[in-house]
Amino acid sequence: QVQLAESGGDLVQAGGSLRLSCAASGIIFRLNDMGWYRQAPGKQRELVAHITPGGSTDYAESVKGRFTISRDNAKNTVYLQMNSLKPEDTAVYYCYTRTVLAPMRDAKWGPGTQVTVSS
Repeated sequence: QVQLAESGGDLVQAGGSLRLSCAASGIIFRLNDMGWYRQAPGKQRELVAHITPGGSTDYAESVKGRFTISRDNAKNTVYLQMNSLKPEDTAVYYCYTRTVLAPMRDAKWGPGTQVTVSS
């Protein structure tokens, strides 16, 4: 059974930093794509960052240069380092995992962690 557990969400002032973590179990972590989506109130869920088993990354344009995704295969954990946070980064952040090349409809999701950025 796949389980994802996010942590690290908090209330932070604009310009501040947070690091989100997502611990995974029930998968062969080192073989899976991992990533983060976010959903703000009244908006659709959007991709924030993605990392492949080989460490290749992809980011939403809105977070490039501010956010960094990384993975620790020894700890079965993916991280999202968020710097220079803006009020528009306020959202629930969801971790996901999927087997390589699988469609997003087959992804597994965590319950989410709230990030609130005050101005």
